[in-house]
Amino acid sequence: MFDEEIPSRKIQSNIAASTSILAGLVLEKDTIKRILRKDIMQESVIYQELVQEAEEKGMQRGIQQGIQQGIQQGIQQIARNLLVLGMSWEQVATATGLSIAQLQALQENSEESDSRKLALRDRPDPE
Repeated sequence: MFDEEIPSRKIQSNIAASTSILAGLVLEKDTIKRILRKDIMQESVIYQELVQEAEEKGMQRGIQQGIQQGIQQGIQQIARNLLVLGMSWEQVATATGLSIAQLQALQENSEESDSRKLALRDRPDPE
């Protein structure tokens, strides 16, 4: 009764993916990997949909992290500019939401960066 082959590759992969999902409820991951063929599972529309969803979720996280980093960099640049203009630490902290300790660290990092730039600029050109 169960000696028949499933001719359709698409049906094979869907059955493999479904089996994998169900097996995941009771079997260990390594056991499932030994039993089911990865290449067949990867052809499954279910598998491909899960991969696509995971990729989209990862891209959204990356975009959000990039936006947050950009916002932080902008705030830090504004803080540097306000300090250069002569605003007090307290005023800059209030305006930017950064703490005094963060402003001090920011200024120290800026001074180190400026020193490195000057050292590179003043270095003789290689011949």
